[in-house]
Amino acid sequence: MLQSHLQDTWVTPTATDASAAEVRDAITGDLVCRVSSQGLDLAGAFDHARGVGGPALRVLTFHQRADLLDALASAVRARREELYALSARAGATLFDARYDVDGGIRVLRDYATRARRELPDAPYLVEGSAERLARGDDFLGVHLCTPSPGLMLQVNAFNFPVWAPLEKLAQAVLAGMPSVVKPATPTAYLTEHLVRIVTEAGALPPGALQMIVGSVRPALDLLLEQDVLSFTGSAATAETLRTQPNLVARSVRFNAEADSVNAIVLAPDVRPGSPLFEAFVREVVTEMTVKAGQKCTAIRRVLVPQEHERGTLDAISAELAGVSIGNPAAEGVRMGAVVSLEQREDVRRAVRAIADSGRFVHGDPDKVRVVDADPERGAFLDAMLISADPDAAAPHEVEPFGPAATVMAYRDKAHATDLVARGRGSLAASVVSDDLAWTLAFVQDAAPWHGRLHLMDSANMAQTTGHGSPLPALRHGGPGRAGGGSEMAGTRGVLDLMQRTALQASPRLLDALRPADPV
Repeated sequence: MLQSHLQDTWVTPTATDASAAEVRDAITGDLVCRVSSQGLDLAGAFDHARGVGGPALRVLTFHQRADLLDALASAVRARREELYALSARAGATLFDARYDVDGGIRVLRDYATRARRELPDAPYLVEGSAERLARGDDFLGVHLCTPSPGLMLQVNAFNFPVWAPLEKLAQAVLAGMPSVVKPATPTAYLTEHLVRIVTEAGALPPGALQMIVGSVRPALDLLLEQDVLSFTGSAATAETLRTQPNLVARSVRFNAEADSVNAIVLAPDVRPGSPLFEAFVREVVTEMTVKAGQKCTAIRRVLVPQEHERGTLDAISAELAGVSIGNPAAEGVRMGAVVSLEQREDVRRAVRAIADSGRFVHGDPDKVRVVDADPERGAFLDAMLISADPDAAAPHEVEPFGPAATVMAYRDKAHATDLVARGRGSLAASVVSDDLAWTLAFVQDAAPWHGRLHLMDSANMAQTTGHGSPLPALRHGGPGRAGGGSEMAGTRGVLDLMQRTALQASPRLLDALRPADPV
């Protein structure tokens, strides 16, 4: 039975084996652990976060909190091989595991460096210059950002069990806010091991980090006005949480990162066979196969000019034919399994719904050849490329959260921008083009529907970090269906977690705050 970490102690739930959820190895189908939150003192955990963890963080300056992030990063880095090994049980290749684990470490380091450079060595921030509020100079106004005396409840998805809690923890720690982490059940054992690494290293003050394994639905009624609920998961669950009575009644801050039918758009100037076209193909295949397509930012829709449709389908199919699928420990395997048999069935249902408006060009949802594994006991799927009618509804509404993408041909730029917008809001989209005028016009129409636009051309194609890689300096989130939330965004994201208060006062009082200004 997987333990939770509450009030600085490891706690075993009171559930029986029969009542707990089973978590199985994505490759072998063997039992990994059982998960339950039955009998856990959630109210005590929340009180501990607010009464112990919060004060311990709030008394520190931004720079001292940055030191905590460095200590946290060092602790995880020293034992990252353990997390790599466990990640294989979730179907991840070593490349996938590094994407998750090392990505989380890099976010911690980035935020520590950024805090020392952009924030003062003080517990709070005075923003900008004072505004004169009267005819004279003795009544001025500024905005003051101070830590909130609440907690962040992290509800994370299964696909990034290390990166997601670390990314949210980086912002919360800098903002002076303790975290209670709720990992997704299919990969909870990975987050549990991460928390063990952190607690055994003593990297954070008491109460700054707790973890609840299993359901946290009862905890939603325990959230207060100064708390934050940071959710990553499905749009359907986000909709339910958004209207939860206690969250509404107390105006609890709610941040959601949800489903996203992300697109990549090939402009007409990029010809099949050109270096930029080949980079475009590699981008699509990478997004389909890294973590077996289980990324919230992965490319789901591939929009191409009608005249390049055949060439695109052939090129992507040829590249996918070279992707070896199977046991991540086997030599040459590039793609492992999805996280569970249940997830495999969800992806199968999704791709069949999309294929009803088109056809499978590569891959079969029911058949897959795997290396060194049983294709039925393991949650394996083929990499599936679908060609579909661009004006059909399913490709823009159904997200196959796995190794699948749909190619659709557009008539002109207006048609392409309309198709992108049919996703009703996405985390990210890519545009591949050397035609500056075409790209600029497309960006103006597409930007309101996206949290991030990745614009690839011949000048940057060798340096790009990729369509699916959120970066600490930039906003991660999207409008509409994508949840309307925002994570990271550099120090702006830290300040979003703090209380911004307008101060109206004399210069004497405001000058007393000014030593906290960045140097």
